[in-house]
Amino acid sequence: MKPADASNALIHVLEDEPEIGRLICDALTEYGFRSELSGTGRQFLQRARQGNPDLCIIDLGLPDMDGMQVVRELQEKQPCAVLILTGRNDVTDRVLGLELGADDYIVKPFEPRELVARVRSILRRYLRNPQPEATTEPQTARFAGWLFDIQRLTLQSPEGRETHLSAAEAGLLTTLLRRPNKILNREQLLGERDVAPFDRSIDVRISRLRRKLEEDPQNPRIIKTVYGAGYMLTASVDWS
Repeated sequence: MKPADASNALIHVLEDEPEIGRLICDALTEYGFRSELSGTGRQFLQRARQGNPDLCIIDLGLPDMDGMQVVRELQEKQPCAVLILTGRNDVTDRVLGLELGADDYIVKPFEPRELVARVRSILRRYLRNPQPEATTEPQTARFAGWLFDIQRLTLQSPEGRETHLSAAEAGLLTTLLRRPNKILNREQLLGERDVAPFDRSIDVRISRLRRKLEEDPQNPRIIKTVYGAGYMLTASVDWS
């Protein structure tokens, strides 16, 4: 996700019901966000690739394709923060959405002010440490043979294979890499000012990272679980 001013962030909305779509966009505009509305999954994916949004709000019930497939394709081709907004209230859908890279999940009917609060919370996770053009802040980290590029949201394996991360995965990995060999609890990993919508959200994101980093994700060596306390990245980190 690109650095941006949260007060002027660009948000792409995918909603096939025009009245609900206008309600969402009006609420976002009222609080200073820019928004763009799409009514189909294909239209949305094309606009997202061209528009480089800061965050996407995605409905799951669409006329042309399943919303989960939209989330999957978005994260593969245009990694971005994602808020799922849907009438589906099934736990399986919630977990699958998080597994695919979503950052939050709101069930209809919804309160517009809560929606805006969730949007702000997600954006804070990625804009908490904005990086100005002249910054000397390190942009890449080497650990356990891996190379992580913050700006490109990419991981390069010891063998040279490159993998793209979602914004949620990159934000979580950055937090772990900034404090290696220290136990971090869920509040520290999400950010103390952020609201954790699901108890399992951090666990799911850790699981996604492990599948990309670990030879055996069921017996991880790089990101360890400290039962009852949190998680710890057990590697030396070299920032440059």
